[in-house]
This record gives sequence, structure tokens and C-alpha cells, in this order.
Amino acid sequence: MKTDYGGSNTPKELRDLWQTPLTLFLALDLEFGFYLDAAASADNTLCAHYLTERDNALECDWKSYGSIWCNPPYSDIGPWIKKAAIECQKQLQPVVMLVPSDTSVGWFKLAMETVDEVRLITGSRVQFVPVEKRKGNGNTKGSMLLIWRPFTASRKLITTVDKEHLFDIGNHQLRKIA
Repeated sequence: MKTDYGGSNTPKELRDLWQTPLTLFLALDLEFGFYLDAAASADNTLCAHYLTERDNALECDWKSYGSIWCNPPYSDIGPWIKKAAIECQKQLQPVVMLVPSDTSVGWFKLAMETVDEVRLITGSRVQFVPVEKRKGNGNTKGSMLLIWRPFTASRKLITTVDKEHLFDIGNHQLRKIA
């Protein structure tokens, strides 16, 4: 079963070093109220509370007092899918995960066993922010959100949201805090 993200031309040592665009995160934060970033570094976190590679998020509890954000390393998404489902129920908090929009991979089938909603981001590709300055071609695939909710049986809903709509909301939030 294929569990990783293929097709990237980014050097392997840099492949997982990206940040979610702030405007996208702010739009989702307005909806979900994130407390914890479960897959971050000090250079790319968007939450005050976060877990780094050193914390080994796949082995520790995702203790959170609000929703949990996760933009996992795309090099190996499968273990993050399993962990998100467990932590949603353990922490009794929603988990929102940003992943490539690819329904042909094994981790997507795995997610469909427990996820409440798959939200496809339509309109155009999300361009991630490199943590380190480098040249790159940008994102080669679309994106989607996997959403686990603790008090809802897995409905396996598939919905869509326009990327520009999300970014408009995020830019509105950015203006409010600037």
C-alpha cells in the first residue's frame, strides 16, 4: 500500500520543510479554533502550542484545549492519519489535517475509515511557504482537508471549498489583527 507523497522534485532533505500559508490557516482557525499544531517546527508553527520532530508527535499525546492543526510531512502521511484518528477521540478535540488531494493512495483509503469530512480545496493549488529560502516550482497537486470530529460518527462527507474564498476570509482576519 502506497503511503507517501510521490512526484516531488524537491530535494529529499527539504521536502517536508514547508509552512501553511497564514491566510489559509487564519480562515480555518476562525472555523475551528486551533490550540495545537501537531507537526511543526519553531520556524513554521502557526499555533502557540506545537509539537516538533524532537517531541515525536507520532509517539506522544496531542494534549490540547482546542482543535488540533496538522500539516504532516508529505513524505509519510499514513502514520499521521492513524494518529489523528486516535488523538481526536483521546483529546475529544477536532483534528484538521492538510494533505495532497490524491484519492489513489493508500493513506486516503485509511483516512476514509475514520474521517468525518474530506474537504477538497478547489479553484487552484495552495502554494506553501518554504521554511528555508530556496527556488522551487511550487505545489504540484491540489490540497484537501481531512477533518475528524470527536462527537460525530464517521460520516465520510466529501465537500468542497474554493481556495480564494478561504484566502479572502484569512486576509480579512489578517487585517483585523494587523
